[in-house]
Amino acid sequence: MSSKKHIKAGNVLIGGGAPISVQSMTNTDTRDIDATVTQINRLAARGCDIVRLAILDMEAAEAFGQIKRRVALPLVADIHFDYRLAVRCAREGADKIRINPGNIGSKERVRAVVEECGERGIPIRIGVNGGSLRDKSAPVTADTLCESALEHISILEDENFSDIAISLKASDVKTTIAAYRKIAGLVPYPLHVGVTEAGTEYEGVIKSAIGIGSLLADNIGDTIRVSLTADVEKEAEAGLAILRALNLRSGARLTSCPTCGRCKVDMIPLAQRVYERLRSVDKDITVAVMGCAVNGPGEARHADVGLACGDGEALIFARGEILRKVPIDTAENELFYEIERL
Repeated sequence: MSSKKHIKAGNVLIGGGAPISVQSMTNTDTRDIDATVTQINRLAARGCDIVRLAILDMEAAEAFGQIKRRVALPLVADIHFDYRLAVRCAREGADKIRINPGNIGSKERVRAVVEECGERGIPIRIGVNGGSLRDKSAPVTADTLCESALEHISILEDENFSDIAISLKASDVKTTIAAYRKIAGLVPYPLHVGVTEAGTEYEGVIKSAIGIGSLLADNIGDTIRVSLTADVEKEAEAGLAILRALNLRSGARLTSCPTCGRCKVDMIPLAQRVYERLRSVDKDITVAVMGCAVNGPGEARHADVGLACGDGEALIFARGEILRKVPIDTAENELFYEIERL
């Protein structure tokens, strides 16, 4: 179930039936303002909706404000333990704060953060994962993740603060899925969904697609982050791909057949070139690149436009109807000619 309540990070609504947003996190030193701004702008160009920054000390908190003034995307300040950093980032214009209320000390410290955020309409994400359970000796299970989240939530609710989002991430996919399914039935707050420490690009994308995709298919989740040990742009790309695979985000989608002995062309670079060119196509369409006539217009008849490769030539088709036959050397450009006409 999508959350009943919504929050707002800058100009992005999260929850309450709003479109699912894609997040990533910079891996630059936040104190390096120019490098961080450059990375945020690269993420924006890849379609990222919200970006999180690590705030390690007061110098980083002060840099946060300068960065905020130079970028368009909503920014989240990621803070552990030191409540003063959260207060400073709120004053510097943070669009959202990520903390664990139970880890920043006394009620007075929590209240200081809540007051700053409340006055400015800044939501707080409670970020629970296997390393931040209240009981450090407890096993990482769906139950312990939810119990820890509920304890953190109660701290904010006791301060009459309810502008909250929640994440319960584990590195184990099944545990992550179970935790989100459990918490979704217990609270009305928006859920930030992801598999933490998912790994390098290949394995991490697979684990994230299974975990995030399973939950989104069950209508659980309001914003997502694919966590990869890879270039942060890959995180944004993977997040968007997951949403498009579930028809939760508009854009140009590519369908391409697996290669087999019938192929008379090198399909792999062709499909990759088409995929890269589709990045700049702002249309809600499906494009097919097929390796032969057998899997061409028939199997890909759902595609808005496509090409089916033959021996030295290709068929250009639209919604299963053949438009024309073209030389294979011009097929890619002919395909994009038809895309432009759509």
